[in-house]
Amino acid sequence: MKSNITIISEIGINHNGDLDVAKRLIDISKIAGCDVVKFQKRNPDVCVPEHQKGTIKNTPWGDMTYIEYKHRMEFGETEYKEIQSHCKNIGIDWSVSVWDLDSLDFIRDYDISLVKIPSALLTDHELIEACKSLDKKIVLSTGMSTVEEIDLAVECLDGHDFSLLHCNSTYPAPIEDINLRCISRLKERYECEVGYSGHEFGLTTTIASICLGATVIERHITLDRTMWGTDQMCSVEPHGLIKLVKGIRELEMALGDGVKKITEGEKLVRDKLRK
Repeated sequence: MKSNITIISEIGINHNGDLDVAKRLIDISKIAGCDVVKFQKRNPDVCVPEHQKGTIKNTPWGDMTYIEYKHRMEFGETEYKEIQSHCKNIGIDWSVSVWDLDSLDFIRDYDISLVKIPSALLTDHELIEACKSLDKKIVLSTGMSTVEEIDLAVECLDGHDFSLLHCNSTYPAPIEDINLRCISRLKERYECEVGYSGHEFGLTTTIASICLGATVIERHITLDRTMWGTDQMCSVEPHGLIKLVKGIRELEMALGDGVKKITEGEKLVRDKLRK
């Protein structure tokens, strides 16, 4: 059975600037059965507010300014060429969240399967319009956004292949705030593909999202939740990722097509028990 659900393994910046860690996370994603691995690309000089750039940050690599830290975490041309080659060699698609126009221009030369616009940039209409020039599917997260803000973003995407992801942008997201029913509401309002990007602890709610119609699932992954980094704690470790993908695929199969019919197995029981 061919799956209609795309599972995105969000590596993000959980590699901590280490290419070997990034490759291990790619390999784990492939083993688990994910369809796409995703990274994040920023130009820190543009993305970091001026008042934060000189702030001293304590890191595992010593004290440094915040802007130095952000640059240290970024992969450049050498690393992304290696990532693209590695993904191609093991047979998994890859993609990037772009956080600014410079990063969008950087990624143009790479063979990504889709481009992601994070919730933080949903109101950046210039970036949304520019992303359309890549001629790739656009996936847009809707965390911390009003309906009116989503309306305007969708207007920018009009005529382009896109998906919306329901999302709560708290890290980690409290279960009572996840509001999975928004998935079906988004599908009704925008008549587009809708998925779910989860930041909660646990796997149940993410798996359950497909019952509400989610066909794109995204979760952050990590080698170990105790690693350095703001996204590590709300990420899924390798064994959890395998369970997550297995649960999604099994539930998708169990949902079926909704047509009531007698299965082959039931025919034997029917002949035996029905007069």
